[in-house]
Amino acid sequence: MAKKRRPQPQAAAPKMQDGEVPVVGAREPCPCGSGRRYKACHGRSAAHAVTELVRRPFDGLPGECDWVALRELVPAATAELALKGGLPDGVPSVTLATVLPMAWPALRRDDGAVLLGIQNDTSSGDLSRDLADTLQRALAAKPGTPVAAGRPAADGPRLQDLLDPDAHFEPSVHSGFEFWVDDAENAAPEVAASLERANASAIPTARIPGLEGAYWCEAPEKNHLRWVTSFPEEQLLDALARLHAAGTSSLGDGTRLVGSFRAHGLVVPVWDLPSEMSAEDVTAPAAAFAERLAEALASDAPLTSEERRARGGLTNRQVTLS
Repeated sequence: MAKKRRPQPQAAAPKMQDGEVPVVGAREPCPCGSGRRYKACHGRSAAHAVTELVRRPFDGLPGECDWVALRELVPAATAELALKGGLPDGVPSVTLATVLPMAWPALRRDDGAVLLGIQNDTSSGDLSRDLADTLQRALAAKPGTPVAAGRPAADGPRLQDLLDPDAHFEPSVHSGFEFWVDDAENAAPEVAASLERANASAIPTARIPGLEGAYWCEAPEKNHLRWVTSFPEEQLLDALARLHAAGTSSLGDGTRLVGSFRAHGLVVPVWDLPSEMSAEDVTAPAAAFAERLAEALASDAPLTSEERRARGGLTNRQVTLS
């Protein structure tokens, strides 16, 4: 008779805190030692945390309104980023870009400089955490290589953890994508052709000086001003309704406030402009409107019936981008 094999005692599963369990493939054994697959163990809570939507991903960053504009409105722009504690050795600069060649999430140049793209698909509901994960991998990438998309850890850092909160955020709007390469005039033929195609699709856009988040753009039939604001939504809609009912919501002859949309938790009023109205032409009227808006925002008087009708019209024309 075969001798019964005595059952071997199983090693106790190591005790780990959630934050100590690394991210692995969904079907791989969970690193916590439970014996279950990662997706059925720690991956379940991690997935929930990563996919939970953060409605204002750039809240707390200097220039939040411009961050939203670069993500949603501006075709070609860059902005220098400052890291907490300064730049690592071998990284001369970190630059935020609206979009990069081949839609790469990030790029490490030959000289070690980092370009971080903001107009990319992301894997979680927290755009700030996605961008921070890409930035960290770009800082560690080999010079001269692009950085592929990845999946951030549920408890990974956000941009607010990596960037200097006291640094000024100053976007530079470009007429094209020549910032992709160091020497666009002497670029290789295939690179030059790619640039030409990208430039042909870019809508002419300009930043309005003195108004954070305000951008003029040229369209085939009429131009537009879109102003990303950080005012509380209900208070802003009341103020816009007061101005609209008083006939002072426009930016001059031939212009009109046509509505607003939401993007990353902020409200973006939009004006139609005549096709001959340039960014320079709209700068002074926009500044004057900002002063009228500040007065309307300060009012706490109940809306009149006419103002309530105006508010209803503005609300009905409101859409949400993200």
